[in-house]
Amino acid sequence: MTVTKQFIAVMVMAFVTYIPRVVPLVIFKRKIKSRFIRSFLSYVPYAVLGAMTFPSILYSTQHLYSAIAGLIVALVVAYFDKSLIKVAVSAILTVYIFELLG
Repeated sequence: MTVTKQFIAVMVMAFVTYIPRVVPLVIFKRKIKSRFIRSFLSYVPYAVLGAMTFPSILYSTQHLYSAIAGLIVALVVAYFDKSLIKVAVSAILTVYIFELLG
């Protein structure tokens, strides 16, 4: 690949990643006054994060049942307001034990 093609590729990637950041600023110039839309938009980051991480959780181990066990343990530990480190370590240990047994 020549230097010119590399430069064009970098510029196209920069443009494509720049568009989603600019479009909301152009569309919503004023403050959003609708409580429904503001409430809806407040949940978007959590929905996107869940959609990105959930499939990775299920396919990160050798067996599906160990991934599900780790997920359940992580959810239970997180429900009781434990720290992120405790949630992660408990899920990792659960997966490790299930993988040893399976």
